[in-house]
Amino acid sequence: MRNTSNHKFSLSNPVIVPWVFMMPFLGVYVLFLVYPFLKGIWISLHDWNLLAVTFNPDAKEYVGFKNYIKVLWGKDIGWSAFQRPVIQVAFLLTSAFAVWFHFKGRIPLARMILIVAIASLFFVLLGFSPEEGGRWYDRRFWPTVMNTITFSFFAVPGVTFTALVLAAMLNRETRAMSVYRTVFFLSQVLSVTVVTLIWQIIFSPRQGLIANVIGLFGGSPIYWLTDEGFAMAAIVITTVWWSLGIAMMLFLAGLQDISKEIYEAAHLDGARGVKGFFYITLPNLRRVMLLVIVLQITLHFQVFGQSHLMTKGGPNDSTQVLVRYIYQTAFRDSELGRASAMAVFLFVIMAVFAVMQFAISRGNE
Repeated sequence: MRNTSNHKFSLSNPVIVPWVFMMPFLGVYVLFLVYPFLKGIWISLHDWNLLAVTFNPDAKEYVGFKNYIKVLWGKDIGWSAFQRPVIQVAFLLTSAFAVWFHFKGRIPLARMILIVAIASLFFVLLGFSPEEGGRWYDRRFWPTVMNTITFSFFAVPGVTFTALVLAAMLNRETRAMSVYRTVFFLSQVLSVTVVTLIWQIIFSPRQGLIANVIGLFGGSPIYWLTDEGFAMAAIVITTVWWSLGIAMMLFLAGLQDISKEIYEAAHLDGARGVKGFFYITLPNLRRVMLLVIVLQITLHFQVFGQSHLMTKGGPNDSTQVLVRYIYQTAFRDSELGRASAMAVFLFVIMAVFAVMQFAISRGNE
């Protein structure tokens, strides 16, 4: 019979060696990611005052899902198919396009089902609101979520479209194009503090670049950061400028992966210029575009620095975003249990888009 003693624990065992190399990473991952995540869920099930528990660990009280009910629900809540028509219709159109692309053979069934399920989920969630005489238990939470969705709704297409146009223009192997790529990517390496400082100066109604340009044509300056109608637009513009680099490089990689033979064949059939872009370039960038969109959604739902540094969530909470509200609830109001419930809600949103990103990356060509 074969001797099985050689299969005991040994660094020469091919089953053991990979785990030995993975242990440092797994240790750090569990210590700094898995444990804090599970701890956050546990805290969300308690009435946990940060200051009280700091001085007395027994001051916390288990309340179950009470924090989630306080945050997510209210009194006399109803549902309407078009409570927020613009964004809800956008999610309906997303579902329709996903079905259409599937029947055209451009996306597989599993991906179509996933996109429709996510879009339908957001369509349903956005339809809830208090009826007459009703109110949310947390009056600021859902308006803050809506601000975050509104910010993402404008920032994601802005970054995607601008990065795609820039990538198409810079997709040439010349020294000048290399310089331009570096210039457009430079904003990506700046910290949020530097970026917001630059744009606060640009948006200044007295000395800002935009105010000076408007003044040349006799117009009145716009108070971008203190006017409710312009404050969110200012944050979106800042974020688009800051976030262009990675999206542009992803599109450039996708463009360079398209075979030149396809363009040559298209030229023979008369597909040149704009026509070639729509019939050749865009279809071949479909997967890259979906990846960029999902990555941008995931990043922009976690927006914090721009709102915190440029407008401090104002004016009148018009630019208050979810991560900033979680931060204030936990560290200003010391309501760590309620803040953790909000963080779990944000994690669920991020998990949905992470699953979508995984499905896109694993999808068929």
